[in-house]
Amino acid sequence: MRYWIGVVSRDHVERGVAGSFCQLCHGKASAMKKLSPGDWIAFYSPKTAMTGGEPLQAFTAIGQVKAGDPYTFDMGGGFVPTRRNVEFLPCREAPIRPLVERLSFIRNKQSWGYVFRFGQIEVPAPDFRIIAEAMNVPSAVPAEVA
Repeated sequence: MRYWIGVVSRDHVERGVAGSFCQLCHGKASAMKKLSPGDWIAFYSPKTAMTGGEPLQAFTAIGQVKAGDPYTFDMGGGFVPTRRNVEFLPCREAPIRPLVERLSFIRNKQSWGYVFRFGQIEVPAPDFRIIAEAMNVPSAVPAEVA
């Protein structure tokens, strides 16, 4: 079991939650191939919307990758992203700023946003647990793993 953070605007996260899927890095298949069934993923949303959104800087959804392989989905206009099915859990949004000092994957606490530039990050279980607890979903990481 691995733990991931996907960097996605809140409006796109909401579409994924509604459809029980995720897509990362503008739909690149390589991002979805890194995820395996049973892995956990939390979504960090720097903005409320991809185009013209307001700054948000919060974790906005959390879930577990379902069984099955990545698949493509034709969204029209020639855009065919790769997706994975995810079982999302009810949660609350969690601002990142109160967590920065506690997250080990953020090495440079002054320039903490830099770590999110690639759109997908694998994180240690203890860090994921900190995020899950802030989102009111402590069950996302069993205590014996963290």
